[in-house]
Amino acid sequence: MRECLSIHIGQAGVQIGNTCWELFCLEHGIQPDGKMSSDNIISEIRNGAYRQLFHPDQMITGKEDAANNYARGHYTVGKDIIDLVLDRMRKMTDQCTGLQGFLIFHSFG
Repeated sequence: MRECLSIHIGQAGVQIGNTCWELFCLEHGIQPDGKMSSDNIISEIRNGAYRQLFHPDQMITGKEDAANNYARGHYTVGKDIIDLVLDRMRKMTDQCTGLQGFLIFHSFG
């Protein structure tokens, strides 16, 4: 099996990624809980209940926001969680049997 890991960075990355996951679910008939859907699930998908697609251990949040300031996010806030992020990514890649690549969702501005 080939696997791709999705990495969502920052507010824009999470919002873009959430929209992509919504589209993936609609295209492939998958419910927000990861199960195959029946015909009546479309209304449920549009309500945005995608939290069950992701394992709670894979969700990493910091103690504070970078306030849309790249330097603050890179040099201060980001330094506090980089080791945690790298450790989680290492664990996720170790669980893959056929890692094909990464999908990175991030803003550029």
